[in-house]
Amino acid sequence: MIHNTHFAQYIPPEDFHIVTGTWTYVAGQVTGTICAHKAAAAETSTLNVPILIPSNSIALNGCKLVSVELDYEILIAACTSVTASIVKVVRGLDTAVAVVSAPAATQDLVAATTAATVDQHRLTVSLTVPAWIDNDEYYFLKVIFISPGTTTIDLLAAVANFTFRA
Repeated sequence: MIHNTHFAQYIPPEDFHIVTGTWTYVAGQVTGTICAHKAAAAETSTLNVPILIPSNSIALNGCKLVSVELDYEILIAACTSVTASIVKVVRGLDTAVAVVSAPAATQDLVAATTAATVDQHRLTVSLTVPAWIDNDEYYFLKVIFISPGTTTIDLLAAVANFTFRA
């Protein structure tokens, strides 16, 4: 039996779903990296990061999601706020709709201050109660960036931290 509490899964910026704004994939500030880059504009942008870890139909097996980290850079001017949450989607049966909920979670950087400054950031969002991922559900990280007209943002990567049991 495997029971490892230190698994992590890298999620590249190409897998991110971004709503609102002009975003392009460009070379990152560090040579050899890529990022999703937001052009300067006053707007509210929503980032959805699919948490791509294995699920299992057997209770207490597969992956137990603990936290998700997002690496990003805010350039030129600070954001008004950067607010993150975890979203859970339970798949609907045939002819039934999916059910969306927001499990209790906390972010380690303060939304209107430390998460929003001009700097490089690693924002960690932790589930209050880590969740075993059933094969009939999936999770994603949702981050809302509220930015003034001169702010640009580079999204670098996400990492899902989880326990793996098989």
